[in-house]
Amino acid sequence: MAFESLRIALDAGVCRLTLTDAARGNPIDGRFCAELKEAAIQISQMEGVRAILLDAEGKAFSFGGDIASFTAELDHLPLVIKRWASDLNSAIIHLQRLDVPMVAAVHGVCAGGMVGVVAGCDIVVAAEEARFVAAYAGIGYCCDAGVSIMVSRRMGLSRARRYLLLNETLSSGEALAGGLVDFVEPADGLVARADELAGRLAKGPTLAFGEMRRLMLSASDQPLETQLELEAQGLARMAGTADAREGITAFAEKRKPSFSGR
Repeated sequence: MAFESLRIALDAGVCRLTLTDAARGNPIDGRFCAELKEAAIQISQMEGVRAILLDAEGKAFSFGGDIASFTAELDHLPLVIKRWASDLNSAIIHLQRLDVPMVAAVHGVCAGGMVGVVAGCDIVVAAEEARFVAAYAGIGYCCDAGVSIMVSRRMGLSRARRYLLLNETLSSGEALAGGLVDFVEPADGLVARADELAGRLAKGPTLAFGEMRRLMLSASDQPLETQLELEAQGLARMAGTADAREGITAFAEKRKPSFSGR
């Protein structure tokens, strides 16, 4: 499938997922949702992927939902949104179920549903000038794209509620203080920092990262006994991997481990 709104490229274990509809502000529309779903499927089947780096071209990371598309479909909008959401939700689920960790490099405006996509990444790096716009309440909509889950997990339920209900715009510093982002960098250092983090993760124990990602997703909604059992089962699975063997051996030999992602 030839993509029009995004691009995927694999280099040294890092799959760069780039939003490329810069002229339109990288909006979330039907085409983007369908393409992100297909890209997530393709990435899940690509050999050698050990980290994902999400970034964007243009002045804005993403303006969120394509309001122009909304106004053109007012009479049929509920049906249109259900179609878009079906593809977008599938993409998010595919990406969240992968073993490989995700890094986001955010510049400019990041609004609406794209805040949820970004918040679902394991590490978020923001440029100093980045802005995170809630957006939904301003147009009379509730949140989507995992915002209610991912933003709440990052910021806490009360802070996330305030962000959405008051339709706040957070500076990079405010987003850092609130837990929405992990690092803030000068604009000219954003790409290098995100590349460094993605490259570091790509050299790590990929299967163990996958277990960690899934355990963190289940931590907030499972009883203690269930979560402890999930941890024990995951740890037992990891004990049989090549990376676990390498990690223990390297520790005993007092050297840096060389993980293969297996």
